[in-house]
Amino acid sequence: MSTPNVLDDLEWRGLIAHSTDRDALRAALGQGSVRFYVGFDPTAPSLHMGNLVQLLTARRLQDAGHTPYILVGGATGMIGDPKDSGERTLNTAETVAEWTERVRRQVSGFVSFEGDNAATVVNNHDWTAELSVIDFLRDIGKHFPVNRMLARDTVRRRLESGISFTEFSYVLLQSMDFLHLFRAHGVTLQHGGSDQWGNITGGAELIRRAEGGAAHAFATPLITKADGTKYGKTEAGALWLDPEMMTPYAFYQFWLNVEDSQVGEMLRIFTFLSREEIEELEQQTAEKPFLRAGQRALAEAVTSFVHGPAETERIRSASAALFGGGDLAALDGETLGAALREAGTAEVEGEIPSVVELLVLTGLAQSRNDARRTIGDGGAYLNNERVTDPDQVPGAEDVVGGGWLVLRRGKKRFAGVAVGPR
Repeated sequence: MSTPNVLDDLEWRGLIAHSTDRDALRAALGQGSVRFYVGFDPTAPSLHMGNLVQLLTARRLQDAGHTPYILVGGATGMIGDPKDSGERTLNTAETVAEWTERVRRQVSGFVSFEGDNAATVVNNHDWTAELSVIDFLRDIGKHFPVNRMLARDTVRRRLESGISFTEFSYVLLQSMDFLHLFRAHGVTLQHGGSDQWGNITGGAELIRRAEGGAAHAFATPLITKADGTKYGKTEAGALWLDPEMMTPYAFYQFWLNVEDSQVGEMLRIFTFLSREEIEELEQQTAEKPFLRAGQRALAEAVTSFVHGPAETERIRSASAALFGGGDLAALDGETLGAALREAGTAEVEGEIPSVVELLVLTGLAQSRNDARRTIGDGGAYLNNERVTDPDQVPGAEDVVGGGWLVLRRGKKRFAGVAVGPR
């Protein structure tokens, strides 16, 4: 049985930016298991923060008794949705195929493939690759008035600078996906980001025109920073879900450093905590922000969902140890190295220099005199042990995690030194 008020929960969490008829959608979600889909184009080798919103939303719907179809766009990924900044660079077929498989593996970790409402992963390349241009134009294109396509926000903004027919026709391909899943699997609901709303409603309209059927849809809002700007999707700025592109430690730290003003919003969108738990954390954040209770709960919940509880526990142990609350020697080298690289590292080969020189080398001290004063004031630490002798030279017994020295200045600033062969 589905949960009748799942839409109410989505609304409370701020996850409904747009929708088709709200009463009809609520009624559908309260009457048995609705088959729904959400799609992901492989325009990068990994999914990112924006995709995570959709994966979490799909899991919420599944947990409420509804049946997910997760679509990986092996076909639509060959083109890419039009964007405001100009024409996309088309990736090779080999690259798209590789990224499609990577994304397929990623999405498979976020939904359940067991039970009466088990998830199904589909690839739109399977029903698009052999479709002829003539059949596509006759069966799909005839249902799309050009004047309405020109009125789409992204297309209208691109008309002056130019938009290719390839990107202009993207809405037809994505709409065809909804129609195919409606016909082949009885899928009647699609959700996605608000930037996809035109494509999503295009699919619902195509089902009405081609089949006389009724379909539902909703879109989640764009997640922005506290100042209203977008989170990046570039190689350097994106919050990637793949641990090879963003270490789990860096991922954890992102959520741990969310601004107080955004904690409530992020907890609602990115965690499965209850309303009561979230409101309690919001109150704690307002009354005692220095405890960062909301941020800690957020970081642990999201990191566990994406990277697993075991990895999250390793990160927590590393964070505690780096600030003097645990045993650095007990940490595995991979987790310790990831944490130190986020803070800043230096490398030494051959003989290890003195702690004074290491403090300068890592940038924890501005000069040798500054380093000596820090040691004299009791504010310098090597592997969480206070340094009292400015001429101390670390030995092989001080190397932890398979090749690291951990230096700290005061309570909050630390850095790593990668020790090479001597």
